[in-house]
Amino acid sequence: MIRKGTFMLVAACLAAALAACGGGGGGEGGEDASAAEAKNAGGAGTGSGRGDKIVIRYWYAFGGKIEEAKRELVRRFNESQDRIEVIAEHQGNYEDLHAKVQAAFAAGNAPAVTDLEIASTGLFARSGMLTELTPYADRDAEELKLEDFHPGLMGNAYVDGKLYGLPFMRSTPILYKNVTMLKEAGLDPEGPRTWQELEQYARALKERGKYAMTLPIDIWFYEALVFQSGGRILSEDGRKALFNSPEGVEPVAFWKRLAEEGLIKIPIGDEAGAAADKDWANQISALRFASTANVSAAIEIAEGNGFELATSFMPANRQYGVPTGGCQLVITSKLSDEEKEAAWEFLKFMTTTESTIFQHRHVGYLPTRLSALETDELQAHFERYPQYKVAFEQLAYAQPRPMENAYPEITMLIRNAIEKAILDPDVTPQEAMDEAAAKADKLLAK
Repeated sequence: MIRKGTFMLVAACLAAALAACGGGGGGEGGEDASAAEAKNAGGAGTGSGRGDKIVIRYWYAFGGKIEEAKRELVRRFNESQDRIEVIAEHQGNYEDLHAKVQAAFAAGNAPAVTDLEIASTGLFARSGMLTELTPYADRDAEELKLEDFHPGLMGNAYVDGKLYGLPFMRSTPILYKNVTMLKEAGLDPEGPRTWQELEQYARALKERGKYAMTLPIDIWFYEALVFQSGGRILSEDGRKALFNSPEGVEPVAFWKRLAEEGLIKIPIGDEAGAAADKDWANQISALRFASTANVSAAIEIAEGNGFELATSFMPANRQYGVPTGGCQLVITSKLSDEEKEAAWEFLKFMTTTESTIFQHRHVGYLPTRLSALETDELQAHFERYPQYKVAFEQLAYAQPRPMENAYPEITMLIRNAIEKAILDPDVTPQEAMDEAAAKADKLLAK
């Protein structure tokens, strides 16, 4: 039974944790035709039949090319068989979507299937909102081929040893580079490969009146730099904060120093991400960190603004390292057996080799299946657009994000601490992170 307090905690804390992995355009908008139909189709699930069909709802996040890909896959599923009809409904960004799923679940009217940002899987599963998928995966092992999913994407699919999600539109942060600006500054467009090179590039670009990077304070990017430094965010057992260790403080100190020297620009506030995107598109900043889900849009921006685009791994410190992000598909728990089976059929279709190739090419999210890489279609795509391949290669250095119930709230503490350390000249990075870690330890102890 899910407790009311759990809903309140999640609703209050998901914003900071989810903004990190948003992956693309907003897609705000009013109710579409499918949403209107869903209101007339029934309650939870929804399960109401149209003729002999089982009708279920699928709630998803984000608009633009992401929405186009999701709705196209839903259309293909509906046309591939005549037993199940899926009604797709747009619900804003991850924060909006998750809040609406919680409210609908409490009201007994949750969708059968929803996108779920990976770091939130633990909280949703332990709160009783999700159907465990292990029995379905075991039963359909030969058809599903769970081992075909990239191992680097499966860490957040399991909670306490049980399968709750299938990788869908998954991502990592990568480095986007304006090659034209780098060449004009006399810099090697193959770099920067390390933090040290990033600083060197920043100094050269500053001499030309440009920034190396406009960098929003994003928990996803911070996690990456901690991993690159050989550190962890939380202890392995999830009971203690480790982000105030030397490896956790070093990224904050690095950002603070570069910002103070005018080598990078750090916008603050809700529009920080949009400001970073705008500076990069307008060639004020030569580099940016962003999700691989932005590749397709970035290619269009580069072509439209007349500059050459390349992508690469995020620069290494002691090693390469990135968190994974994006969403997996999950099935909610308050469904009939018939609805669960219909939802499972939908999940399998949405995560096939063919489906992952389509969404990867259309948007830029990672191809989640190893078999996709072996196809002539994807090899030809990588040959024409090498920008897409980088994220998959970087998966060799990927780590799962923490999934402790308190982590959404902890990400807010971390973000506030980083802002305080960078903005307040009287506060050191160590002091700011120590204060946040002490608060985080209390949350983890609950």
